[in-house]
Formats: sequence, structure tokens, C-alpha cells
Amino acid sequence: MVTSRDGLCGIGELAERAGVTVKTVRFYSDRGLLPEALRSAGGHRRYGPEALGRLRLIRSLRALGLPLPEVRRVLDEEDGADDVLEEAVAGQLREVGSELRALRWREAALRLVRECPPGERADRLRLVGAVSAPPSTEPLVRFWRGWLPQRMPARAASAFLEVAVPRPPDDPAPEQVLAFARLNALTLAPCPGTARPQPDAHRATGARGAAVLYTGLAEAYELAGGPLRRGADPHAGEALDCFVDAYTGAYGVRDSPDFRRVLARRLAADPRIDRYWELVAEVVTAPGSAPEPTPGAAHDWLLAALEAQTAAGAA
Repeated sequence: MVTSRDGLCGIGELAERAGVTVKTVRFYSDRGLLPEALRSAGGHRRYGPEALGRLRLIRSLRALGLPLPEVRRVLDEEDGADDVLEEAVAGQLREVGSELRALRWREAALRLVRECPPGERADRLRLVGAVSAPPSTEPLVRFWRGWLPQRMPARAASAFLEVAVPRPPDDPAPEQVLAFARLNALTLAPCPGTARPQPDAHRATGARGAAVLYTGLAEAYELAGGPLRRGADPHAGEALDCFVDAYTGAYGVRDSPDFRRVLARRLAADPRIDRYWELVAEVVTAPGSAPEPTPGAAHDWLLAALEAQTAAGAA
């Protein structure tokens, strides 16, 4: 690298060989990333043979988007440099992924506004403007926190939220952006009355029973997913039995035809959030694909199966 007799080079020569400006070399030097070997009698910076390789490494790390503190960690860590570099690159990949998701959502939102009739644009702008990019599911989580029984065990509540709160697609179609924006608006809308209505099934179980109930319901909804995907009509079977068992386990009672009739009446009278589940299905289903069963669709299918069974028993 060097041409001088002492094996050192000046800042201008180093900058030229590295293909950068003198200002860039001075910047990294002043921040301690590119140490000088010494200063000449006139105060000029002098660099050793290793400076060119170090400067090129700095430029490569910066080109990957690593901030200066991460660059310093990689340069300073001798034995674990590979581990530090891997960690830093992984962090940058996560950040880039988030930026890409945000750009895809912005693109889909812009297409949504551009392609809608002029008379609907103001409403579309209001809806999509209330959603961050990438979108946050926090309003949906807060909605369910208010709906679920108080003092419900954290593990059971988290398991339910995993199912009830849809994960926004990374590369959405405009229709999915619109559905998520409407879902966001639905969960942020003020509740009628003084409090969000709670289903009787929640109030009757208590905190411990709620955990039993929702664990059982999750299993029943999964079992109902198969018939739903096949387009089968509601019917008695394993999924319905699991559905009823969730309630008997939560209430601490035995299954019987009388219990099933009471349960059918109670569930039919409970508050419903059908619009929420309709929008969830639109969010998670790509245009042109068969809709994936949601917990709401599974619940409706199981309730219809229960009502059909109890009606047949009464007849």
C-alpha cells in the first residue's frame, strides 16, 4: 500500500487507494475506528499498512447498513468477531424486513386509494391513514383484553389472542389492507353503553374456568376446521363433543341432553361479534383463495350443529 520508506502513508494516499475522500478517512479516524500510526512533525496523519484493509472493512460494514457502534464492536472484537458480525447482520436483516413490510403495505394502501371510486376516496384515506405501516395489532389485542374474562390466567389469554388476533400479511393485496383498516376501526370504535357486553359463558366460569373453557374451545375450533374446509354441513361428532366438553369442564357439570339444550339457548343469546370474524377472514385470505376458517366461523358451525342436535332430540 505504502510507498514511503517508513512504511507509512498519508491521509491523501490512503483515501486515494481506498477510493474514498479525505473527509471520509478523517471522519473514521476522529471516531477512533481508524487509528493513526503517528503524526508527522507538521501534524499530518500517518497510517500503517493495516489501515487500508481496516478502512475497506469499515466501508463494507457501513454498506450493509450497520451503524457505527456495531461497526466498532466488529472491529474491536478479535476472538468473537464472527459472532458479533453475525448478530449485527441479523439485526440489520430484521430491520430491513420491517422496512420492506412497511413499503409493501404503503404500496397496497396507495393502490387501494387510487383504484376506488372518487366518492369513496375520503373514507378510504381515513381508514388506511389510521393504520401504521407496518400495521400494529395492539388495538385488536386491547379489544380482546376488554372482552375476555377479568383475571383470566395470562397463559390462557395469550393462547387465545394468538388465535383471535390475525397476523397481517407481509405482502398484502389492497383488499386485505382495507379489511385490516376496517378491523382496526371496529376495535377502536366506542362501545355502546358503559362497558363492553360480556357473554354469559364468560361470567359463569370465573378466572380458572375461563382457562379451561378457552383451551377446550381452541381444540374444538381446530377440529371443526376440517369440516369447514370441506364445506360440510354442521353435524354431531367429535368436534361438537369437544365443544360441549369445554363448557362442562369450565362449569364443573356433566354432559347431558338437558345441558346441551340450555347451552344452545345461552350461546344463541350471547353478544356476537360476527363483523370482527368476517373481517379477520378477509385479512388472512389472499384474493382468489379459499377462506381459512376463523374461530368465529368454527363457533357458528359448532353452535349450528348443537342446535340441530338438540332440535332433533326434542322432536
